[in-house]
Amino acid sequence: MEPLRAAADIDIERYMGTWYEIARLPNWFQKKCAGDVTAAYTLQDNGTILVVNRCRKAGGQMVQAEGLAKQANMNGPNTKLKVRFAPAFLSFLPFVWGNYWIIDLAPDYRYAVIGEPDRKYLWILSRSPAMDEITLQTVLDKVREQGYDLTDLIRTEQSDESR
Repeated sequence: MEPLRAAADIDIERYMGTWYEIARLPNWFQKKCAGDVTAAYTLQDNGTILVVNRCRKAGGQMVQAEGLAKQANMNGPNTKLKVRFAPAFLSFLPFVWGNYWIIDLAPDYRYAVIGEPDRKYLWILSRSPAMDEITLQTVLDKVREQGYDLTDLIRTEQSDESR
């Protein structure tokens, strides 16, 4: 299988802000998320990115996790990031940093697709809580072309409360 391709360099400041999860592959750390999943990115003065992920659990309670992202390789594209949600004192351990690659991004930044080299994780994000079906199918076709198996894809429920 071909290696996963990341998007070309992006305008990182334009990428900042709130994104709504449209769909994802199942993962252990979002097992309790029933819907209203968002990710908010804030560029810090030192070049790192504050990551705040939120979701609604089945009982209606909103939960959030704060993390930190940094460019994976200072000489590489800024679309290959490393993200950690572990406590800061564990930052020196390489395994607490996960790959967060922007593998597709709409020219107008209205959607983004996040993956990682092993293709275990995938998130389709949008600037709005909904994505039209034609755009979503086009995005899913591109993801399949990158070698992803989408059999278990979860479509995220977004309610009015997430806006």
